[in-house]
Amino acid sequence: MQRKKTQSLQVGKMLVGGSAPISVQSMTNTRTDHVADTVAQIRRLTDAGCDIVRVAVPDMSAAQAIEQIKAGIGDVPLVADIHFDYRLAIAAMERGVDALRLNPGNIGEVEHVAAVVKEAKKRRIPIRIGVNAGSLSKAILAKYGGRPTPEGMVESALSHIAILESYNFHDIKISLKAHDVPLTVSAYQLMSETVDYPLHLGITEAGTIRSGVIKSAVGIGALLAQGIGDTIRVSLTGDPVEEVYVANQILKSLGLRQYGPTLVSCPTCGRCQINLVDVAELVENKLKSMKTPITVAVMGCVVNGPGEARDADVGIAGGKGEGLLFSKGEIIRKVPEGELVSALFAEIDKLSKEDNT
Repeated sequence: MQRKKTQSLQVGKMLVGGSAPISVQSMTNTRTDHVADTVAQIRRLTDAGCDIVRVAVPDMSAAQAIEQIKAGIGDVPLVADIHFDYRLAIAAMERGVDALRLNPGNIGEVEHVAAVVKEAKKRRIPIRIGVNAGSLSKAILAKYGGRPTPEGMVESALSHIAILESYNFHDIKISLKAHDVPLTVSAYQLMSETVDYPLHLGITEAGTIRSGVIKSAVGIGALLAQGIGDTIRVSLTGDPVEEVYVANQILKSLGLRQYGPTLVSCPTCGRCQINLVDVAELVENKLKSMKTPITVAVMGCVVNGPGEARDADVGIAGGKGEGLLFSKGEIIRKVPEGELVSALFAEIDKLSKEDNT
Protein backbone atom coordinates (compact mmCIF):
# COMPACT_ATOMS: atom_id res chain seq x y z
CA MET A 1 0.00 0.00 0.00
CA GLN A 2 1.10 3.58 -0.63
CA ARG A 3 2.25 5.34 2.54
CA LYS A 4 1.98 9.08 2.99
CA LYS A 5 5.48 10.55 2.82
CA THR A 6 6.45 12.30 6.04
CA GLN A 7 9.58 14.00 7.28
CA SER A 8 12.16 11.67 8.78
CA LEU A 9 13.79 11.99 12.17
CA GLN A 10 16.26 10.03 14.21
CA VAL A 11 15.30 8.35 17.50
CA GLY A 12 18.59 7.03 18.79
CA LYS A 13 19.89 4.82 16.01
CA MET A 14 16.42 4.28 14.54
CA LEU A 15 14.99 6.25 11.64
CA VAL A 16 11.33 7.22 11.97
CA GLY A 17 9.15 8.59 9.19
CA GLY A 18 10.17 9.13 5.59
CA SER A 19 10.67 5.76 3.92
CA ALA A 20 11.62 3.96 7.16
CA PRO A 21 9.59 0.89 8.17
CA ILE A 22 6.77 1.48 10.64
CA SER A 23 8.13 0.90 14.13
CA VAL A 24 6.46 -0.59 17.19
CA GLN A 25 6.56 1.23 20.50
CA SER A 26 5.51 0.27 24.01
CA MET A 27 5.82 1.72 27.50
CA THR A 28 7.12 0.17 30.69
CA ASN A 29 4.82 -0.11 33.70
CA THR A 30 7.62 -0.51 36.24
CA ARG A 31 8.78 2.34 38.43
CA THR A 32 11.46 3.93 36.30
CA ASP A 33 13.81 4.45 39.23
CA HIS A 34 13.65 0.72 39.94
CA VAL A 35 16.37 0.24 37.38
CA ALA A 36 16.74 -3.54 37.45
CA ASP A 37 12.99 -4.09 37.01
CA THR A 38 12.79 -1.53 34.23
CA VAL A 39 15.77 -2.93 32.33
CA ALA A 40 14.38 -6.47 32.64
CA GLN A 41 11.02 -5.37 31.24
CA ILE A 42 12.62 -3.46 28.37
CA ARG A 43 14.57 -6.58 27.44
CA ARG A 44 11.34 -8.60 27.43
CA LEU A 45 9.72 -5.97 25.22
CA THR A 46 12.56 -5.93 22.70
CA ASP A 47 12.73 -9.73 22.66
CA ALA A 48 9.04 -9.68 21.69
CA GLY A 49 9.73 -7.28 18.78
CA CYS A 50 9.48 -3.79 20.28
CA ASP A 51 11.52 -1.12 18.49
CA ILE A 52 11.16 1.91 20.78
CA VAL A 53 10.42 1.98 24.52
CA ARG A 54 8.95 4.84 26.54
CA VAL A 55 9.39 5.30 30.29
CA ALA A 56 7.51 7.58 32.66
CA VAL A 57 9.58 10.36 34.24
CA PRO A 58 7.37 11.79 36.99
CA ASP A 59 10.19 12.97 39.26
CA MET A 60 13.91 13.61 39.40
CA SER A 61 14.79 10.13 40.66
CA ALA A 62 13.23 8.69 37.49
CA ALA A 63 15.12 11.18 35.32
CA GLN A 64 18.40 10.33 37.04
CA ALA A 65 17.78 6.61 36.45
CA ILE A 66 17.87 7.12 32.66
CA GLU A 67 21.65 6.80 32.49
CA GLN A 68 21.69 3.41 34.24
CA ILE A 69 18.75 2.16 32.18
CA LYS A 70 20.47 3.15 28.95
CA ALA A 71 23.59 1.31 30.06
CA GLY A 72 21.54 -1.85 30.57
CA ILE A 73 19.57 -1.92 27.31
CA GLY A 74 22.18 -1.30 24.62
CA ASP A 75 20.98 0.49 21.48
CA VAL A 76 17.24 0.34 22.24
CA PRO A 77 15.81 3.86 21.64
CA LEU A 78 14.44 5.24 24.91
CA VAL A 79 11.75 7.93 25.17
CA ALA A 80 11.13 9.96 28.35
CA ASP A 81 7.50 10.84 29.09
CA ILE A 82 7.50 14.31 30.68
CA HIS A 83 4.69 16.47 32.00
CA PHE A 84 4.88 20.05 33.28
CA ASP A 85 8.39 20.16 34.79
CA TYR A 86 11.02 21.30 32.30
CA ARG A 87 13.83 20.29 34.65
CA LEU A 88 12.90 16.63 34.25
CA ALA A 89 13.22 16.93 30.46
CA ILE A 90 16.66 18.52 30.71
CA ALA A 91 17.85 15.95 33.27
CA ALA A 92 16.63 13.07 31.06
CA MET A 93 18.42 14.50 28.02
CA GLU A 94 21.62 15.01 29.97
CA ARG A 95 21.50 11.33 30.93
CA GLY A 96 21.19 10.06 27.39
CA VAL A 97 17.49 9.68 26.58
CA ASP A 98 16.83 9.45 22.83
CA ALA A 99 13.51 11.32 22.57
CA LEU A 100 10.95 13.21 24.62
CA ARG A 101 7.19 12.92 24.83
CA LEU A 102 6.34 16.44 25.94
CA ASN A 103 3.78 19.14 25.16
CA PRO A 104 5.57 22.53 25.25
CA GLY A 105 2.32 24.35 26.04
CA ASN A 106 2.19 22.51 29.38
CA ILE A 107 5.69 23.54 30.44
CA GLY A 108 4.67 27.04 31.44
CA GLU A 109 7.24 29.82 31.38
CA VAL A 110 8.65 30.81 28.00
CA GLU A 111 12.21 30.58 29.26
CA HIS A 112 11.59 27.01 30.45
CA VAL A 113 10.37 25.96 27.02
CA ALA A 114 13.36 27.70 25.47
CA ALA A 115 15.73 25.79 27.77
CA VAL A 116 14.21 22.43 26.78
CA VAL A 117 14.31 23.23 23.07
CA LYS A 118 17.90 24.48 23.29
CA GLU A 119 19.02 21.23 24.89
CA ALA A 120 17.01 19.10 22.43
CA LYS A 121 18.50 20.94 19.44
CA LYS A 122 22.02 20.59 20.80
CA ARG A 123 21.61 16.84 21.29
CA ARG A 124 19.43 16.22 18.18
CA ILE A 125 16.66 14.81 20.39
CA PRO A 126 13.19 14.73 18.80
CA ILE A 127 10.03 15.68 20.67
CA ARG A 128 6.68 13.93 20.35
CA ILE A 129 3.67 16.13 20.91
CA GLY A 130 0.89 14.00 22.33
CA VAL A 131 -2.69 15.24 22.29
CA ASN A 132 -5.31 13.17 24.12
CA ALA A 133 -9.01 13.87 23.67
CA GLY A 134 -9.55 13.66 27.42
CA SER A 135 -7.12 16.45 28.24
CA LEU A 136 -8.02 19.19 25.76
CA SER A 137 -8.05 22.71 27.17
CA LYS A 138 -11.29 24.31 28.27
CA ALA A 139 -10.90 26.92 25.53
CA ILE A 140 -10.61 24.27 22.80
CA LEU A 141 -13.58 22.33 24.16
CA ALA A 142 -15.70 25.48 24.36
CA LYS A 143 -14.84 26.42 20.79
CA TYR A 144 -16.02 23.05 19.48
CA GLY A 145 -19.27 22.62 21.39
CA GLY A 146 -17.95 21.35 24.71
CA ARG A 147 -16.73 17.99 23.50
CA PRO A 148 -13.61 16.57 21.84
CA THR A 149 -13.64 16.81 18.04
CA PRO A 150 -11.04 15.97 15.39
CA GLU A 151 -10.73 19.68 14.61
CA GLY A 152 -10.16 20.52 18.27
CA MET A 153 -7.52 17.83 18.68
CA VAL A 154 -5.66 19.01 15.58
CA GLU A 155 -5.87 22.64 16.67
CA SER A 156 -4.44 21.69 20.05
CA ALA A 157 -1.54 19.85 18.42
CA LEU A 158 -0.87 22.72 16.03
CA SER A 159 -0.64 25.15 18.94
CA HIS A 160 2.11 23.03 20.51
CA ILE A 161 3.84 22.62 17.15
CA ALA A 162 3.81 26.40 16.66
CA ILE A 163 5.70 26.86 19.93
CA LEU A 164 8.45 24.48 18.83
CA GLU A 165 8.59 25.93 15.32
CA SER A 166 8.97 29.43 16.79
CA TYR A 167 12.35 28.22 18.08
CA ASN A 168 13.18 26.78 14.66
CA PHE A 169 12.75 23.26 16.03
CA HIS A 170 11.35 20.71 13.57
CA ASP A 171 12.33 17.26 14.90
CA ILE A 172 8.71 16.67 15.81
CA LYS A 173 6.42 13.66 15.92
CA ILE A 174 2.69 13.88 16.69
CA SER A 175 0.03 11.70 18.25
CA LEU A 176 -3.70 12.41 18.56
CA LYS A 177 -5.31 9.74 20.71
CA ALA A 178 -8.76 9.02 22.08
CA HIS A 179 -10.46 5.92 23.40
CA ASP A 180 -13.14 6.55 20.75
CA VAL A 181 -12.04 4.89 17.51
CA PRO A 182 -13.92 7.06 14.95
CA LEU A 183 -12.74 10.24 16.70
CA THR A 184 -9.14 9.04 16.68
CA VAL A 185 -9.24 8.00 13.03
CA SER A 186 -10.77 11.31 11.93
CA ALA A 187 -8.22 13.32 13.92
CA TYR A 188 -5.28 11.50 12.35
CA GLN A 189 -6.79 11.81 8.87
CA LEU A 190 -7.13 15.57 9.33
CA MET A 191 -3.64 15.95 10.76
CA SER A 192 -2.18 13.88 7.93
CA GLU A 193 -3.69 16.35 5.46
CA THR A 194 -2.36 19.32 7.44
CA VAL A 195 1.31 18.59 8.20
CA ASP A 196 4.03 16.22 7.05
CA TYR A 197 5.50 15.48 10.48
CA PRO A 198 5.68 11.77 11.39
CA LEU A 199 2.59 10.42 13.15
CA HIS A 200 2.55 8.03 16.10
CA LEU A 201 -0.67 6.01 16.05
CA GLY A 202 -2.62 4.58 18.95
CA ILE A 203 -6.00 4.24 20.63
CA THR A 204 -5.48 5.47 24.17
CA GLU A 205 -7.09 3.76 27.17
CA ALA A 206 -8.24 1.01 24.81
CA GLY A 207 -8.93 -1.36 27.69
CA THR A 208 -8.04 -4.93 28.55
CA ILE A 209 -6.65 -7.46 26.11
CA ARG A 210 -10.12 -8.59 25.02
CA SER A 211 -11.57 -5.17 24.21
CA GLY A 212 -8.36 -3.24 23.68
CA VAL A 213 -7.05 -5.54 20.97
CA ILE A 214 -10.23 -5.09 18.95
CA LYS A 215 -10.33 -1.30 19.28
CA SER A 216 -6.62 -0.97 18.50
CA ALA A 217 -6.74 -3.31 15.52
CA VAL A 218 -9.71 -1.46 14.04
CA GLY A 219 -8.39 2.06 14.65
CA ILE A 220 -4.70 1.58 13.96
CA GLY A 221 -5.39 -0.84 11.12
CA ALA A 222 -7.81 1.57 9.43
CA LEU A 223 -5.20 4.33 9.44
CA LEU A 224 -2.32 2.14 8.33
CA ALA A 225 -4.46 0.84 5.45
CA GLN A 226 -4.77 4.46 4.29
CA GLY A 227 -1.00 4.90 4.39
CA ILE A 228 -1.10 6.98 7.58
CA GLY A 229 1.30 6.33 10.45
CA ASP A 230 5.02 5.99 11.13
CA THR A 231 5.08 4.43 14.61
CA ILE A 232 2.37 2.60 16.55
CA ARG A 233 1.56 1.63 20.10
CA VAL A 234 -1.23 -0.70 21.20
CA SER A 235 -2.29 0.52 24.66
CA LEU A 236 -3.56 -2.35 26.82
CA THR A 237 -4.30 -2.76 30.50
CA GLY A 238 -1.85 -5.51 31.42
CA ASP A 239 1.58 -6.81 30.54
CA PRO A 240 3.07 -4.41 27.93
CA VAL A 241 4.67 -7.37 26.14
CA GLU A 242 1.16 -8.21 24.92
CA GLU A 243 1.03 -4.75 23.32
CA VAL A 244 4.06 -5.65 21.24
CA TYR A 245 2.63 -8.96 20.07
CA VAL A 246 -0.61 -7.28 19.00
CA ALA A 247 1.11 -4.34 17.30
CA ASN A 248 3.30 -6.65 15.26
CA GLN A 249 0.30 -8.79 14.31
CA ILE A 250 -1.49 -5.68 13.05
CA LEU A 251 1.51 -4.76 10.89
CA LYS A 252 1.88 -8.35 9.70
CA SER A 253 -1.78 -8.64 8.74
CA LEU A 254 -1.39 -5.61 6.45
CA GLY A 255 1.82 -6.89 4.90
CA LEU A 256 3.86 -4.14 6.57
CA ARG A 257 6.16 -6.39 8.58
CA GLN A 258 7.37 -9.96 8.78
CA TYR A 259 6.91 -11.15 12.33
CA GLY A 260 7.38 -14.78 13.26
CA PRO A 261 4.96 -17.55 12.30
CA THR A 262 1.45 -17.01 10.97
CA LEU A 263 -1.21 -19.31 12.40
CA VAL A 264 -4.12 -20.36 10.18
CA SER A 265 -6.94 -22.21 11.97
CA CYS A 266 -10.49 -22.96 10.94
CA PRO A 267 -13.55 -21.80 12.94
CA THR A 268 -14.72 -25.43 13.48
CA CYS A 269 -17.98 -26.99 12.36
CA GLY A 270 -20.00 -30.16 12.92
CA ARG A 271 -17.40 -32.28 11.09
CA CYS A 272 -14.73 -31.50 13.68
CA GLN A 273 -13.97 -34.53 15.85
CA ILE A 274 -11.07 -33.20 17.93
CA ASN A 275 -10.82 -30.44 20.53
CA LEU A 276 -9.57 -27.96 17.98
CA VAL A 277 -9.81 -24.94 20.27
CA ASP A 278 -7.35 -26.40 22.78
CA VAL A 279 -5.05 -27.65 20.02
CA ALA A 280 -5.00 -24.28 18.23
CA GLU A 281 -4.32 -22.38 21.46
CA LEU A 282 -1.51 -24.79 22.37
CA VAL A 283 0.07 -24.36 18.95
CA GLU A 284 -0.32 -20.57 19.08
CA ASN A 285 1.39 -20.37 22.48
CA LYS A 286 4.27 -22.57 21.35
CA LEU A 287 4.73 -20.46 18.21
CA LYS A 288 5.11 -17.23 20.22
CA SER A 289 8.75 -17.88 20.95
CA MET A 290 9.61 -18.57 17.31
CA LYS A 291 11.06 -16.02 14.90
CA THR A 292 10.84 -17.98 11.62
CA PRO A 293 8.21 -16.38 9.32
CA ILE A 294 6.37 -19.57 8.31
CA THR A 295 2.65 -20.27 7.96
CA VAL A 296 1.27 -23.00 10.22
CA ALA A 297 -2.24 -24.44 9.82
CA VAL A 298 -4.41 -26.14 12.42
CA MET A 299 -7.54 -27.49 10.72
CA GLY A 300 -10.51 -29.30 12.19
CA CYS A 301 -11.07 -32.10 9.71
CA VAL A 302 -9.30 -34.10 7.03
CA VAL A 303 -12.05 -33.42 4.48
CA ASN A 304 -11.03 -29.85 3.65
CA GLY A 305 -8.02 -29.19 5.87
CA PRO A 306 -5.09 -29.81 3.52
CA GLY A 307 -6.92 -28.19 0.62
CA GLU A 308 -8.15 -25.05 2.37
CA ALA A 309 -4.72 -24.54 3.93
CA ARG A 310 -2.73 -25.56 0.88
CA ASP A 311 -0.53 -22.47 1.12
CA ALA A 312 0.61 -23.31 4.65
CA ASP A 313 4.22 -24.37 5.03
CA VAL A 314 3.09 -27.07 7.43
CA GLY A 315 -0.15 -28.04 9.11
CA ILE A 316 -2.30 -30.64 10.81
CA ALA A 317 -5.89 -31.67 10.15
CA GLY A 318 -7.84 -33.55 12.80
CA GLY A 319 -9.87 -36.70 12.34
CA LYS A 320 -11.41 -39.38 14.55
CA GLY A 321 -8.58 -40.71 16.68
CA GLU A 322 -5.98 -39.58 14.17
CA GLY A 323 -5.13 -36.73 11.85
CA LEU A 324 -3.02 -35.68 8.91
CA LEU A 325 0.31 -33.92 8.86
CA PHE A 326 0.66 -31.97 5.63
CA SER A 327 2.82 -29.39 3.88
CA LYS A 328 1.84 -27.08 1.00
CA GLY A 329 -1.38 -29.06 0.56
CA GLU A 330 0.43 -32.40 0.25
CA ILE A 331 -0.17 -35.06 2.89
CA ILE A 332 3.01 -36.19 4.64
CA ARG A 333 1.51 -38.93 6.81
CA LYS A 334 -1.23 -39.94 9.21
CA VAL A 335 -0.55 -39.31 12.91
CA PRO A 336 -2.38 -40.54 16.06
CA GLU A 337 -4.49 -37.76 17.56
CA GLY A 338 -2.39 -37.52 20.71
CA GLU A 339 0.78 -37.00 18.69
CA LEU A 340 -0.47 -34.37 16.26
CA VAL A 341 1.05 -31.35 18.00
CA SER A 342 4.42 -32.99 18.62
CA ALA A 343 4.54 -34.19 15.00
CA LEU A 344 3.68 -30.68 13.81
CA PHE A 345 6.51 -29.09 15.77
CA ALA A 346 8.97 -31.75 14.70
CA GLU A 347 8.18 -30.78 11.11
CA ILE A 348 8.45 -27.07 11.98
CA ASP A 349 11.89 -27.67 13.51
CA LYS A 350 12.90 -29.51 10.35
CA LEU A 351 11.78 -26.63 8.15
CA SER A 352 13.53 -24.08 10.38
CA LYS A 353 16.80 -25.98 10.15
CA GLU A 354 16.48 -26.20 6.37
CA ASP A 355 15.94 -22.43 6.20
CA ASN A 356 19.07 -21.80 8.26
CA THR A 357 21.35 -23.97 6.12
